[in-house]
Amino acid sequence: MTTTNISSSYTVIFVFILVAGLSGLTWVFAPKQNQTVWRSSVILGLAMCYLMWAITYLAQLHPLEAPRRSDLRPEA
Repeated sequence: MTTTNISSSYTVIFVFILVAGLSGLTWVFAPKQNQTVWRSSVILGLAMCYLMWAITYLAQLHPLEAPRRSDLRPEA
């Protein structure tokens, strides 16, 4: 069993804060024409990209199943 560097888990939190900040900027500085569409599209896009990245990153960081070598003979 290998140990994981705890600082790599903080990357997910840092990126979340970044995405929240970008969403806040979008909320404030959205163009006046079609403002609701702009806000919804950009914030939803940022949120979904973040979720996809975070799930993939954390799945690789802490896998549910450890990899096994397939070229070994089974134990008797």
